[in-house]
Amino acid sequence: MAEHMLSLCCCSLLLVFMVVGVAGKEEKIVLYLQKVGLGEERVSQCCLPKRSRREKGATILEVKHHSSCSTSFSTREDKLMKIIESDNSRISSLYHRIKNSDSRSPKTVQSESQIPITSGAKLQTLNYIVSIKLGNNEMTVIVDTGSDLTWVQCQPCSSCYNQQDPIFNPSTSQSYQPIPCNSPTCSSVQIATGISSFCGTDQPSCNYSFSYGDGSHTSGVLGWEQIDLAGTIIDGFVFGCGQSNYGLFGGTSGLMGLGRTQLSLISQTILQFGGIFSYCLPPREYDSSGSLVLGGDPSIFKNNTPVSYTRMILDPPESPFYFVNLTGISIGAVALQASGFYNGKVLIDSGTAITRLVPSIYIALRDEFMRQFSEYLVAPGYSILDTCFNLAGLREVSIPTMKFVFEGEVEVDVDVNGMFYYVKEDASQVCLALASLTYEDEVGIIGNYQQKNLRVIYDTLGSRLGFAEETCGWL
Repeated sequence: MAEHMLSLCCCSLLLVFMVVGVAGKEEKIVLYLQKVGLGEERVSQCCLPKRSRREKGATILEVKHHSSCSTSFSTREDKLMKIIESDNSRISSLYHRIKNSDSRSPKTVQSESQIPITSGAKLQTLNYIVSIKLGNNEMTVIVDTGSDLTWVQCQPCSSCYNQQDPIFNPSTSQSYQPIPCNSPTCSSVQIATGISSFCGTDQPSCNYSFSYGDGSHTSGVLGWEQIDLAGTIIDGFVFGCGQSNYGLFGGTSGLMGLGRTQLSLISQTILQFGGIFSYCLPPREYDSSGSLVLGGDPSIFKNNTPVSYTRMILDPPESPFYFVNLTGISIGAVALQASGFYNGKVLIDSGTAITRLVPSIYIALRDEFMRQFSEYLVAPGYSILDTCFNLAGLREVSIPTMKFVFEGEVEVDVDVNGMFYYVKEDASQVCLALASLTYEDEVGIIGNYQQKNLRVIYDTLGSRLGFAEETCGWL
């Protein structure tokens, strides 16, 4: 019965936009609306990111979206509301943590690795997930560019949520070692990351405790372990062995920290991958995979346009986050005018779904989009999404193009898959997948919805972020 329900979930009908033409110097994209059945697949095939490989010194991991084969939502509206609630919690957490300081430690460059990226919906987490090996145990973990510490749930578990994979048992691993509380690694954790570390009262291990600001929490002991990334073996990898964990982690084993500080996976593998990683997020929540590439060989990518780089803003320099300057947005052929572009610092984040813009920019975007899309019926707003349309019964629509412009005249076209969110399956309520922040002095966030079908490249040593169009799929 469970298998039958999952198969039904995989083949649920979704509305899909198909590009059939471009008009007026790409001012508008002409699209057909049609219902598409995604076909029946088993959970292991369409949900879990199991494929990985090495190629040209790179590690390539399959990435999936959490929603793949999910049975956790009764309706599409329930799912959207869960996404928005999760997003709001994450943004509260991010703004709380932006105030904290972290440090990073650069070194030299060499090889690469690729990991498949998947959606996490079956696992009831609203982020993207990959599979790795820790010790000899396969783990499904959330990919998070806004976190540093990589952690998994561990035995003995005093308080753990349900997860898909067996819980990691360090006592059965020959390569696991607890980090002593009097070691330089333990004493440097709090300085390096802001994560609270301390010595246990009844054991000499280095304990840690970290709250994400949205109510999510992990605590346990820090350890050294062997990590296997598609055949690239890293010994002595520092990770959190979480013995008390709760929050928005769904059925995953834990979290992969891809932030900028010295504790992150990127900094700990700098000799292998040179501080470079990239991802291409799957365009659909179902029946779709992307890839996480550790390393920088551009010949592995399948990009359709050249990679264009913009400068990372290292402010504060110890921040774990990836900031860039947003200098403009175009809707169709119209370049928006807004005061927010004069201080356009934004966060590029893999874990936030809906892009948030400061009010002056969002209002300019909303008004211009509605002007160019005025031939279509307006629909009521939904939660934070206030720019919605009724497209029910239509076979095709002409959508204005949307382009983000970053410092250095780096232009990034938003893929049509990242333009709208469908509240109603019959397209009677289709909303722009962007929202306004409350205050003008808040930091904007470019969410993963607007990063679909893009190869986003993080060069931490070169302090730059690259973008290229790519039809995201398993490489």
